[in-house]
Amino acid sequence: MFDLHRLRLLRELKHRGTLAAVASALSYSPSSVSQQLSQLEAEVGVPLLEPVGRRVRLTPQADILVAHTEAVLARLERAEADIAASLPGLTGTLRIASFQTAALTLVPIALTLLREEHPALRVHVTQAEPETALPALLARDFDLVVAEEYPGDPGPRPAGLHQEDLHQDPLRLALPLAPDEDAAPYRGEAGPAPHTRGARSALLACAERPWVMEPPGSAARRWATTLCRTAGFEPDVRFESPDLLLHLRLVEQGHAVALLPDLVRGGREPAVRLVPLPRGQRARRLFTAVRAGRSSHPAIRACRRALRHAAGTPAD
Repeated sequence: MFDLHRLRLLRELKHRGTLAAVASALSYSPSSVSQQLSQLEAEVGVPLLEPVGRRVRLTPQADILVAHTEAVLARLERAEADIAASLPGLTGTLRIASFQTAALTLVPIALTLLREEHPALRVHVTQAEPETALPALLARDFDLVVAEEYPGDPGPRPAGLHQEDLHQDPLRLALPLAPDEDAAPYRGEAGPAPHTRGARSALLACAERPWVMEPPGSAARRWATTLCRTAGFEPDVRFESPDLLLHLRLVEQGHAVALLPDLVRGGREPAVRLVPLPRGQRARRLFTAVRAGRSSHPAIRACRRALRHAAGTPAD
């Protein structure tokens, strides 16, 4: 029988990429990790790693072992969930990762509800973007991730993750106010949204203005760039930051225009003019993700309920 601890090290290498990363994550020395994997190779009787430059990569036989290890670990997480469900109260630690705007608006409300309903549950929150948080979830660094998807840019959906919709967060074009203009944010409930042609014209009118966007490579930047190009221009991006509060501040001070989600407003009316976007581009999808074997854990279910409450989403 193969040693589960060594199998987990092999799985960690699959997810983290290097022996040094595995060692750092698990507080081992790289030589200790290498030694354990060598012993696993002896147990299996076939090579599991092959050198590629200064790195190593898994052999096809190692990939087979990792797939079985994932199934074993998922089953163990279901067992942990069943044990937790049999107890009278929630204890232990729940590790959450969330992107910035949800961490500012939804997570604090959810934390308050969890504290009131489950005072013995310890919750640890890390701000992290989905591009890093979701792989870390698979690597078991987190238990639940609050993530986002922009229109027309769906992310990968690994079989090992369970996703649940949380909220549709409206997206709008944010413009500086004219000197004599009062803030008049667009309110969808006040009347029908403009036709797509009018929304595109509003975008095109910003073709010569400076823009603030998230850094290249991010989902938000891909979406924003595509939206501008579809409207017929290449945006003049003079400011780059992952901090959407900075985006809002730059617009308020008249330095740039931006594409902002409603959550960044935090319930207040900013001193900007908000214009709706073309149909099909008016909201980003917010969702929670957990490992498939952990979706039934009472702490996960309680956290998802609290987040839905914070987002104003009806409970199941």
